[in-house]
Order: sequence, then C-alpha cells, then structure tokens
Amino acid sequence: MTLWSATDAQAATLGKASAPFGTGGLSIDTRSLKPGDLFVALKGEARDGHDFVAAAFAAGAGAALVSRDVPNAGGPLLMVAHTQRGLEDLARASRARTNAKVIAVTGSAGKTTTKEILRVAFDALGQTYASAASHNNHWGVPLSLASAPRDAVYGVFEVGMNHFGEIRALVDMVRPHLALITTIAPAHLEFFGNCESIADAKSEIFEGLEPGGAALIPSDSPYADRLAARAQKAHVATLTRFGAVAGSDARLLSHAHDGDGMRLKADIFGTLVDCKVGAPGGHIAANAVAALACVHLAGGDLLNAAASLKNFTALKGRGARLALKGLTIIDESYNANPASMAAALALLGDAKGRKIAVLGDMLEMGTGGIAHHAGLAAPIEQNRVDLVFAAGSQMQALWDALPASRRGAYAETAAELAPQVTAALQAGDTILIKGSNGSRMSLILDALKV
Repeated sequence: MTLWSATDAQAATLGKASAPFGTGGLSIDTRSLKPGDLFVALKGEARDGHDFVAAAFAAGAGAALVSRDVPNAGGPLLMVAHTQRGLEDLARASRARTNAKVIAVTGSAGKTTTKEILRVAFDALGQTYASAASHNNHWGVPLSLASAPRDAVYGVFEVGMNHFGEIRALVDMVRPHLALITTIAPAHLEFFGNCESIADAKSEIFEGLEPGGAALIPSDSPYADRLAARAQKAHVATLTRFGAVAGSDARLLSHAHDGDGMRLKADIFGTLVDCKVGAPGGHIAANAVAALACVHLAGGDLLNAAASLKNFTALKGRGARLALKGLTIIDESYNANPASMAAALALLGDAKGRKIAVLGDMLEMGTGGIAHHAGLAAPIEQNRVDLVFAAGSQMQALWDALPASRRGAYAETAAELAPQVTAALQAGDTILIKGSNGSRMSLILDALKV
C-alpha cells in the first residue's frame, strides 16, 4: 500500500517532486532502509543525509526528501526548503488524515517497554501502529508519525525529552487522545536539577491532548499531585491514576512469577483482571496496569487486551532474558537511572542461584550523581545480590560503598571489566547487566557470548 504519493507529499510539504513516485515507508538510515521507502536526508552534527542519497536509491528507496540538488541521485527527489521541517510537515499531515485513537507515552523510565505493552494490548483489538525502537526525539517522533498507516485503528507514540519545551513541541504534532506518564525519577538531572523540574517537563505532554482527552499518572509517585495539578492547569478533561495504592482508578493488586513471565491481578475501573504477562517484574506489572487503563479509556475490550499480554516479551537491552552456557542473563544494557536500577535489582532479587549485578555508570545525573551511585548499595543489600561488578568513574562511589563480601571487580570501562566478569561466573548464576547506553555495558554481553 502506498503511504506517500508524490502528490500527497508535495501537498504536505509544499515541496516539488522531480518525478511521480509512491513510497511505502520512511527511513533516515540507508542501513535499515526497506525497498520502496522514502529516504529523508536529514543533516546532523556529524553527517549530512544528502551524502547518502545515492546509496539509498541503490538500496531500493522509492524517493528521497532533500533540500538541495543531488546530481545522479538515481531516483525521484522531493525538494523542500529544509528536510527536518519537511519531515515534520509529513508527520502533521499523517496525523491529520488518520482516524486512529492515538496514545502518547513519556516518563523517566519504562517508556519503550510500556509502548510495546500497549502495542501488544491494542493489536489484539485492531490494527495498531507504534513507534519503532526508541524513536522519541525531535526526528524520531515525526518519523514515527509520518510512517503511520492510513488505516491504523490505534497509534502509540513514545515521546522523550532532555530539556524544557521538547515534549511540548513533539506532542503538538502527536495530538494524543490519551497521554500517559509512566513514572518520575532522577534522570537527566544534569539538565533539570531536581525531580520537580522533571515532573513539570514531562507534564508538557498534557498540553497537546485532544479536546476531551485523558491523562494517566502514576498514583504511587511522590510527584502524583504535582502531575495532577499540571494536568488541571492544561484543562485535561479526564485524569486517571494507576498504581498499587488504594483509590487508584487502575489498581495493581498482585503479581507473581509464573514460568518465564508473571501472573498479574488488577482492578481496572472496577473490572477484575487476572492474566499472564510474558515478562516478570514489578515495574512491568505497573506498566501493564497503565496499558490496560489506556485500553479501558479508549473503549477497547479490556479482557481480550489483557489476555494478549502473555505475548509480550521484554526487549533487548530492557530486560530481555538469555540462557547462555548454563547462565541466565538479564539484559538491561540500554539505559539506566536510579529508579530503573532499583527495579532491575528487584528483578534480580527474585532469581535462583547466585545473583550477580554488572553495573555501569548512570549518565546525565548532574552534581548528585556520586550520591545516586553510592545509593545503589541499599537495593543491592535489600535484594541479596551476591556479587557486584562495576564499571565507570561514577560507579567508583558504589564500589566504595559496598562491603568486601559483595565486591566482584571494578574497572574504569566495560571493556576492561568484561574478562573479570567472565572469569568469575559459574553455571547456575543469574547475571544482571545494566548501565546507561553510553557506558557500553553491552560489551559485557558480547564477551559472554564468545
């Protein structure tokens, strides 16, 4: 099915096509481009997409969105004044032509996981489109919107930020019917300074709600009342609270390990739900309850959506489990902040056998970073972690806070730590690998696979 014809794309962007075309998707990267995609030549700090237009056509692109001529490009060009603006124009046009019920998700942790839970839940009810990967920034959100099929019944979009005003600009394109904040926690403190500021920045998502839309906030959060006040200030029609505390509109009653996943019981607006979720963990249970609340608010079949959650699996770098050489590995190597660290350590605490935590720096933590790293000693103790391996300059603070009995090894980098981890492991161990993406903890996982 044609997603963008030359005629439609020209009308959306006020651009000019060099020849007729029809494209089935969008791409900004020739390495992941699919035949028939519209290649968007974005210009970044390190690379200019115009330098890759010929490679895009060689890979099968159906057309390219450009802001300057590309001699011998190899296919139709859609000339616009600015490619980022052209992408945003396509996104707005795509949003205007869809009849889908649109859900937007943000939060300090769990955005991508919750987006994928929502994808599974709504896909059981009708054709559902959701953002790919973690496409939640200034190019990821418009790319996701512009890629949405015309006939989608539901659309789920992840929205991120690291400065004030970013979500406000992005949600103005998304215009959701439902806006969900997963949690507020210390993240990007380097830019915000405190969690109150983070709550205010995240609550910008309420400002883009469609008339009559609903906001969903975590009732367990110490910032719930602040988020509620921000929702009221944004004139949100419906405010919904989800969590484990009494009085929550969508309340988590219990969760317990069940095979590779967990059994979840919840009260969703008065309907009791008892279902299997395909991945374990208290944080995933909370995200699943939020997703089911979205289904209810969207007028979907709650019980069918709940039954589908058995098909959800944790994502690579975000809790995916691997069985390797007699070991169980929990891959949390994509991102980290104190809240997600605590959740991952709680997951490790439920494991059998020796519990091994391999932890890298939590980045963008600002002046309080050292204290936040040292503070991980408490959940490590609480969850009876046997050994800790730490990498990074800030993780030195945790290393210094640990008793000698829990010290595995410390190194400045993940690459230096890897051989010490592999040498210490025994069959039957469960290993949690977690850190901010910039700490490159995925190198530990790579070393274990050798």
